[in-house]
Amino acid sequence: MGSVSPGSVGRRARGGSLLVTSVALLSASLAAPAAVAAPTPSKSPSATPPAGMSTVGGTRLGRPGTQVNLGSGVQVLPKDVTARSWIVADAESGEVLAAHNAHWRLPPASTLKMLFADTVLPRFPKATRHKVVPADLAGMGAGSSVVGIKANHTYTVHDMWLGVFLRSGNDAVHVLSRMNGGIGQTVKDMQAHADDLQALDTRVISPDGYDEPGQVSSAYDLTLFARSGMQKKDFRDYCSTVTAKFGSGEIRNTNRLLSGDTDVPVYQGIAGVKNGNTTNAGATFTGVAERGGHVLLVTVMNPEKSEHNEVYKETARLFDWGFQAVGKVQPVGELVAPKNAARATARPGASASPGQAGGTGTGTGTGTGGSSSKPVAAGPSGGWRGVGIAGAIAGGLLVLLGGGAFLVNRRWPLPDLVRRRTRS
Repeated sequence: MGSVSPGSVGRRARGGSLLVTSVALLSASLAAPAAVAAPTPSKSPSATPPAGMSTVGGTRLGRPGTQVNLGSGVQVLPKDVTARSWIVADAESGEVLAAHNAHWRLPPASTLKMLFADTVLPRFPKATRHKVVPADLAGMGAGSSVVGIKANHTYTVHDMWLGVFLRSGNDAVHVLSRMNGGIGQTVKDMQAHADDLQALDTRVISPDGYDEPGQVSSAYDLTLFARSGMQKKDFRDYCSTVTAKFGSGEIRNTNRLLSGDTDVPVYQGIAGVKNGNTTNAGATFTGVAERGGHVLLVTVMNPEKSEHNEVYKETARLFDWGFQAVGKVQPVGELVAPKNAARATARPGASASPGQAGGTGTGTGTGTGGSSSKPVAAGPSGGWRGVGIAGAIAGGLLVLLGGGAFLVNRRWPLPDLVRRRTRS
């Protein structure tokens, strides 16, 4: 059988740009946020969050319950949000506008595929062809979501990433993992990348997010994965694709805020990212959306309410609140920078590249550079290695502020689809 590469991808990202501002940390001490020792996760989460959770990103994010600073002109949070854990963050500044049990370590389901993609996607050109053998598909859990990859058929890497993002295909994840050196190697790579992103709540056991004892993440960590992944053009393109040809048919994105459903309209400004659902995790979702010149990230984990598509409905309510609150509320924390981005700013005279702009600091000021619309791709490790060279070449991207902080301006292209919906 020949390649099943789609001749065209329906309603997918085709350019456009948005300025993304990220501020690196002031010093090495700020670059390594305090974190409580992570307890060994239990096989099934308790009904209540632990009293002590990680404080990465800020002390308040380690507290159980809802954290928000409501002020004049800011609406109260929606009362009908039942998720065990959620977070609303400004994707540009990294400010956490509000959170609920942000560091509660819970099963992530297929939202963990964001980390898988952020780690593995840069390693194989999308035109690479691979003939699937039975061993590539071995070891998938019972009831796994699949896109329909078959042994002894040939697929391109592009085909398989469509399967990962649109249909949450565990079969596509397993084939790509085998190409990456095997399931065990891919798990190690993902864990190393999570650690570099300072996603310290995450323990990777399976690359596809399938329920495994001890496999956990948090709303905070999933938001870090989405923010990192969205710096890569291919990641943005895949996660914002609504429909695509696959084999002799068509596949449709299961992210209902992107593709819509009978009880969930397409969310204005939505641009991805990834949904999940397993027995232990319940429904999970991380989304990114643009409206009114702001880009927000929202993660929702395991709503208690069992209504159809509840995870998307609660996400939409939090997006609505976030877009009216952004710029008005004092943040309760921040999305931190990757470790080696922080190390780069800690070195005297060092400068971080646009690809390292993953966190926020406390400086104020105005940047004067950063007009390139091309994202800096991760290196073979899937992390942020090698981008220091790109930063050195791209002079003028950084401005040294009083107090030693760096303000990084970079353009973050978002899909045409998003901007069309924003205008409509």
